[in-house]
Amino acid sequence: MPDDPWQPPRILLAVDLVILTLRAARLHVLLVNRGIDPFRGALALPGGFLADEHEDIEAAARRELAEEAGLSGVHLEPLGVYGEPGRDPRGRVVSVAHLAIAPRLPEPVAGTDAVHASWTPVDDILAPGAELAFDHRRIIVDGVERARAKLEHTALATAFCAESFTISELQQVYEAVWGVRLDPRNFYRKVQGARGFIVAVGPMRKPSNGRPARLFKAGPVHVLTPPMTRP
Repeated sequence: MPDDPWQPPRILLAVDLVILTLRAARLHVLLVNRGIDPFRGALALPGGFLADEHEDIEAAARRELAEEAGLSGVHLEPLGVYGEPGRDPRGRVVSVAHLAIAPRLPEPVAGTDAVHASWTPVDDILAPGAELAFDHRRIIVDGVERARAKLEHTALATAFCAESFTISELQQVYEAVWGVRLDPRNFYRKVQGARGFIVAVGPMRKPSNGRPARLFKAGPVHVLTPPMTRP
């Protein structure tokens, strides 16, 4: 029997990272300026190829985050697999994207094949005409949608508040991530209706003007019942 002439296609495996945080009451995403071709100088997500055939995918994601932005200790979760033909001019490249949503992240420090790393407002990236390398805009869209859904179904929003906070401050987190203005009365009713979401604490805060505001802390639950549905 003749040898089988079929050869498997050459596919390269990469990782990309969507790192989201709140800065100045706006949702930001971590981006780098590429220092190498293709797309030299263009904005892109931090990421890159696996170091070798033995490197674990999540380990590669953490390594790239440290090498390209100087960040570590961030909780990563799988976001999706992106492998459409033509997404990378270097050949058939399949990328495993990871997502992190965390408060109070430091300024990034560029390294390896990134010449600059910075927090960029998500609104600017999703605006018409914004250009990113590869299919990274699509990956960011998917990551932002995942983040918005997590605020609907989990108590993640409280992580972006101080240890004690007002419902108005919690509302600002939702507005920043969802990108919408919320009616305070409806929001208050939904928050109070989500069992175990927040717990009242301590004396009321007295602002410089206006009525005193009650303080709350994060409650014991992680999954919200009922969820905080978007308008």
